[in-house]
Amino acid sequence: MTDPSATAIAVTVLCVDDEANILAALKRLFRPAGYRLLTAGSGAEGLALLEQEQGQVDLVISDMRMPEMDGARFLAQVRQRWPDTARILLTGYADMESTVAAINEGRISRYISKPWNDSELLLTVREVLERRMLEKEKQRLENLTRQQNDELIALNAGLEATVAKRTAELQQAHDRIKRSFFTSVQVFANLIELRGGAMAGHAGRVADLSRKVAGQMGLNEKECQDIFLAALLHDIGKIGLPDELLSKPPTQMSGDEFALWRRHPIKGEQALMSLEALVDVASIIRGHHERFDGSGYPDGLSGMTIPLGARILAVANEYDGLVQGGLTGKRLSDVEAQQFILRGKGKRYDPSVVDVFLGLGGNPEQITVADREVSTHELRPGMSLARDVVNREGVVLLTANYVLTEHLIRQLKDFERTEGTRLVLFVNAEGSQT
Repeated sequence: MTDPSATAIAVTVLCVDDEANILAALKRLFRPAGYRLLTAGSGAEGLALLEQEQGQVDLVISDMRMPEMDGARFLAQVRQRWPDTARILLTGYADMESTVAAINEGRISRYISKPWNDSELLLTVREVLERRMLEKEKQRLENLTRQQNDELIALNAGLEATVAKRTAELQQAHDRIKRSFFTSVQVFANLIELRGGAMAGHAGRVADLSRKVAGQMGLNEKECQDIFLAALLHDIGKIGLPDELLSKPPTQMSGDEFALWRRHPIKGEQALMSLEALVDVASIIRGHHERFDGSGYPDGLSGMTIPLGARILAVANEYDGLVQGGLTGKRLSDVEAQQFILRGKGKRYDPSVVDVFLGLGGNPEQITVADREVSTHELRPGMSLARDVVNREGVVLLTANYVLTEHLIRQLKDFERTEGTRLVLFVNAEGSQT
């Protein structure tokens, strides 16, 4: 049981009685316990003291019989105004009816019969005060818990906001790195094509068409991305070939020349295979000259043993080569090129890829009919490019899906002015509104 002296500093007891000798006796009894004692000669005086103490009195001990306001009425008001203050009633045997009223109205903690037993009264007060202290501690802990919960909720909310902000920043950084990576690949593809001269813009067109075919065939984002990159870099193995060889269509090469030329898929794979992120891309490049019937090179693969990305790239690559004249030395019309592809269905090309390709109309420029052609004067910041921006030599200046800024728009206008040419620009339909 708690030593009362240990809680003396925190305990205030108010004794109310109209008899001075009773108050003096209570003082003598409680003084050794170390309580802070207040006394009042009437109920009204007791209420005034409680008001003055602002409800910080822990226990009120009141006599029952007092003039003007008896103990029952007094304790009822104490309960109403300071419900946390404990209440003890001192009463005689003749006041039992009034005591019952005090219990009902004032809800007193205990009542003590007069004359009291000192030990019994001290023990009763100690128990009441211990309960009062426990209730105060319970309330303190509940308030502390509530405050800590509120702080935790606020902290969690702030943490979630911080995490969301950081996640958005990381996503933006990832998107910038991804755009820079694709732009770097595009620039590298342009450098490869500058060696070839006659086929400028070939890689960009093949990449665009390959990506569209892959998307129509239901390939996932990673697979479409690998095919797009493979198409951009599919001629990387030609870098070391002689200039006179690069200027010839394969159909006009000698046996030795063709033997040298047909190794470029292997060279292309070797150039990329050390880059972990481009391992699948390298595999597609190696297989893009394989034929569905097994008559291709360099490994003589056939059917489904050829990577799907390579089967898609084969159709897109040879279609563009037919239209541009790089495959046979003669330019074919779109219809003629499509008929050539159709005749190779099941032989040179995967039938399922050919069906999707022809369903798109063959020409990559016909696939995005919703795209809007605009002049540089119609460009606005925030628009995204639907197609690559290519100069008259076929060099890609900006890649598809690039989001335009004021700075880029100004550079495009300056390029037109200095080169004396007009750029062909297409923006995505959802971003074409001014």
